Amino acid sequence: MSRKLAYFISFVFVCGLHASSAAGQDENLVLHLKFDEGSGAVTADTSVTGLQATLEGDYEWTSGMFGQAVAFTDGRAVLSESDPLDLPQITVMAWVNPASIVSVDATNHWENQNSIYGKAGSTGTDSQVLALTGGDGVQFFLRIDGGVQRLSVLDAGIQTGQWQHIAGTFDGTIMRVFLDGEQIGELAVAGSISTNPILPTVGGRSDTAVSFDGAIDEVKVYDQALTADEILSSMAGSAGLPLARTPDPKDGAVVEATWANLSWKAGDFALSHDLYFGTAFDDVNDGAEGTFTGNLGVTFQVVGFPGFSAPDGLEPGTTYYWRVDEVNDANVASPWRGDVWSFSIPPKTAYAPVPADGAESVALDAELNWAGGFGAKLHTVYFSDNFDDVNAATGGALQGDPFFTPPSPLELAKTYYWRVDEFDPPNTFKGAVWSFRTEGTAADPIPAKGAVDVSPTPVLKWTAGSLAASHEVYFGANADVVKNAAKTSPEYKATNALGEESYNAGRLELETTYYWRIDEVNDAHAGSPWIGNLWSFTTGDFLVVDDFESYDDVDPIPGEPGINRIFDKWIDGFGTLTNGAVVGNPLPPYAETTIVHGGAQSMNYAYDNANKTSEATLTLVYPRDWTEEGVTKLSLWFRGASGNAADRIFVALGNAVVYHDDASATQLTGWNEWVIDLTEFAGVDLTNVNSITIGIGTRGTLAAGGTGTMYFDDIRLLRPASEPQPQP
Repeated sequence: MSRKLAYFISFVFVCGLHASSAAGQDENLVLHLKFDEGSGAVTADTSVTGLQATLEGDYEWTSGMFGQAVAFTDGRAVLSESDPLDLPQITVMAWVNPASIVSVDATNHWENQNSIYGKAGSTGTDSQVLALTGGDGVQFFLRIDGGVQRLSVLDAGIQTGQWQHIAGTFDGTIMRVFLDGEQIGELAVAGSISTNPILPTVGGRSDTAVSFDGAIDEVKVYDQALTADEILSSMAGSAGLPLARTPDPKDGAVVEATWANLSWKAGDFALSHDLYFGTAFDDVNDGAEGTFTGNLGVTFQVVGFPGFSAPDGLEPGTTYYWRVDEVNDANVASPWRGDVWSFSIPPKTAYAPVPADGAESVALDAELNWAGGFGAKLHTVYFSDNFDDVNAATGGALQGDPFFTPPSPLELAKTYYWRVDEFDPPNTFKGAVWSFRTEGTAADPIPAKGAVDVSPTPVLKWTAGSLAASHEVYFGANADVVKNAAKTSPEYKATNALGEESYNAGRLELETTYYWRIDEVNDAHAGSPWIGNLWSFTTGDFLVVDDFESYDDVDPIPGEPGINRIFDKWIDGFGTLTNGAVVGNPLPPYAETTIVHGGAQSMNYAYDNANKTSEATLTLVYPRDWTEEGVTKLSLWFRGASGNAADRIFVALGNAVVYHDDASATQLTGWNEWVIDLTEFAGVDLTNVNSITIGIGTRGTLAAGGTGTMYFDDIRLLRPASEPQPQP
């Protein structure tokens, strides 16, 4: 449990101790199973719905996070009714203490899971499932408007043998998953959750197909999506929700008016409300002078009218911030400081262009659209391939619709400019000049446009333009020079054939911004060459030993050795009797592409230490000088699983071996950074390091160990300035 979580639970526990007994039930809480009966086969729903659940199968009563809980091995709690829990939006949450977690990722929502809560079974179409999966992961399944939506977070870091809080929410547009009150994943999807007649269950499906292995406590379902702070509050058992919530306008909303009625749902212990309002986030967050509007006895306040905040009206083009602190002077925890919410008044000018300003690879038949300015009745569109012409244009035709089809045909790989003026009689509001570039250029740059903390030895990659027969590569440290470079310039680096969409940039300076451009060439077309977009990235403050991004899935000609698959470089124990390490996958993709710390690939590493030690060794090409740039530390990220056999992990440079401090490091879940001072590799010439070995077990000792799977990623050499800082 994190320090933040522990502090918050203590905080809300105090709130609960001092809460008024008159505090009513939350009408949005539609299921609450406390499991505090401690015996019997029936447990009560204490929410406003007032259902009950019958315990079936193999279970036992046990100590919970709060009071009692139920530990399931092959059982479930079945709710008495279905309809009240058919909800278009939802929050489902529970405290869980798993005894084990299935190690295989759930590729569907009915197997390879430890089901916490669901409306799933053989009597209807499954609609809701919150479960553990993949060794230490969480899966949230919903059927939205009849379509399956699955949000999986496979490296969540769920631990066996301890209490953790899991929550899933859906607000009609985004699914979210939370661990101990902090969001760990989201999936954008719009619609409503489908209904079904299946009786909801806790701990397993109604048809017994899957079951949770461990204890479950404080199961709650709300008929709305709670915020992160509301989830933190609700996690504290039955103490209540002390914070103001459910703001209207919604946080981040656009309000098309010069006034607004702010309203919210009161915290469960509040007797009054302190309202702060202003145009600067920091001022409202800090309660700066001029932002406090008063202590209110109601849960609403008008703004933008005489006698209230912003008496002259809300200004178009302005974002407003507000905060509600809940107050009860009889409670020692009061006031309860609220979140800062915001809403915006649209500008008078057109905004939110589609394609976005500066967009690349836009279709030749694209339709342009935008959000109309505040109060706009009509629109005038100016369009050209010349910025100055568009910027200076006047007298264009008026139109009523906020969309525009450019004159055909647009040309490949060309930059176009457009402007929308908004007319709100008698005034015209001149718009900004936007631009986009059409398809035909190279696309999808790796590193991504504007990327930071990039390896100083990057391999640049891209997707070929639609008519390209070859690619001209331009690269340098000056944006204007690279943008305007020709084949006679030093910035011209190579011409690659179609199918060779990569360029090794070599060893670059640390903490430096570089620019690159790919021109697409096809002499059979009159428009060739198609000049590329200018892309940039900034290198990080470290050297990369291996980030696992360069490995491919190219198999050699039969009888020939492999070249660049992950197991061609990391030599493991495949085919031996004394080395139990096997890296990579038997079929493409050979490197791990799902469970990664950074980038697109990591190294999956299976170990078998039954009278073996597991080792995988990489022979270094670069960097071999581990004193370059003043580096002093080796950093690598690793991830184990609670189901792994407990064992040590080590890093070796030749005969110098350093072991992780945790003798059961293979069972550490989530991504863990291991930082080693290079001086610990005694006797190694750090100016000429030949290889690096990652091992499981005790080197040179054959013992009766077990098996498991580890993941490794982002092996780096750090300078003192880039050493990791303690986490709060």
